[in-house]
Amino acid sequence: MPVRLDKVPPLALRPARPGFLRWLGLLVLCLFLGVVGGVVLGDETLPHWPVDFWGLAVGIPIFGWCALGFFRVALYIGQQGVADGWDEAREEDLIRKIRQGRRSQQVLSVSLYTAFRYPEDQPDAQLNKLSGGTETLKSQPTRLDEAPLRHSRLHSGADESSSDLLMRVLTQVLTDLAQTLAQVPDDRPLALLLEVDSSFSEDLLCRMWQQAWAESGIRQSTVPVEGCGLAAVDRWLDQHIRDQAMLMVVALQLAPQQPEDTAEVAVGLLLGNRLTQSTLAPIAYLHRPEQERQPTDADLLYATRQALDWVPLEGQAVEQVWQVGIAAQRTAAMASVLLETPIPVESAQGVRNLDASIGNPGKAAPWLAIAAATQTIERGGGPQFIFSGGDDAAALWCTVLMPVPPLSK
Repeated sequence: MPVRLDKVPPLALRPARPGFLRWLGLLVLCLFLGVVGGVVLGDETLPHWPVDFWGLAVGIPIFGWCALGFFRVALYIGQQGVADGWDEAREEDLIRKIRQGRRSQQVLSVSLYTAFRYPEDQPDAQLNKLSGGTETLKSQPTRLDEAPLRHSRLHSGADESSSDLLMRVLTQVLTDLAQTLAQVPDDRPLALLLEVDSSFSEDLLCRMWQQAWAESGIRQSTVPVEGCGLAAVDRWLDQHIRDQAMLMVVALQLAPQQPEDTAEVAVGLLLGNRLTQSTLAPIAYLHRPEQERQPTDADLLYATRQALDWVPLEGQAVEQVWQVGIAAQRTAAMASVLLETPIPVESAQGVRNLDASIGNPGKAAPWLAIAAATQTIERGGGPQFIFSGGDDAAALWCTVLMPVPPLSK
């Protein structure tokens, strides 16, 4: 579950110190009442014995006042001890939550295919267009033989069917990741997160996946991952940070049921745990993603600040901001957040808007941005910040990618 620092209980209420003037006044009052009581209640012979008179009139009130004072001091010390114990436990819980929240994963390998990537192109050409704001959205026939709609498509051959394209893309992504996994021992397990948004049947997808996996040459065994999207990463950081397994993400959107304003993309990511993975050199660090609780400006601002704090990172250190999978009505919220944080982007117009350039990638939205941001860091870029969604009704996620420090490479 998400780490919520705003749910940490407040500091204990401290007891008020015993007031000197109040207790001095109580002493005077006790002495006055003692003298009056001695005079009123004493017998006729008492004034002839001044020692006994003053012993009763003064001694008893002073003794009573001292007894009350002792119990008051004891109560104060006890309340202070309880408050100290509460604050100490709270501090330990806060430190534990901060350490848990600041966990991160290594990004070890990236594979990315969009409409910007031609078969003969190198990944750099695609990244230049993604980061440069080039648009490839256009009205064109869909793969479902419907009327032309505005969307972007992966490049395919003239005689290549949609199922052939699916097979080719899956094979390319897995082959790219296999080159990195070839350096990893065969007994290192892989936790697989597979997210596909497509009009293809489940049976066809399963057959294609099995065939592509067999052709990729990946030797490691896989186990499925619970959850989806960045929530799976959040859960992984909480529950599996000390596992030997690496997390493999394969996300694909191809021939979606509703293709208008969408993007066909294929993404592969290989993530490793910093505590257990030392075989491969990381490209970047993916820090804990933070999701807004409700789709409001205030919650998005909190999530943005918390994502920056998990690094920790000053907002002005961010070199590039990415936006993907976000409905148009939330763009105003992003602009408002950018104005209230030190992130050096004046408005949403300065953000790398992948929705505007290639379309909404659906379930692959966060992975597309993470892949592009990682490749940017691989080329020497600095910290990257990502706003991502996927479903129009879903709350947005905020994520930070950091370069690997020179001494860690």
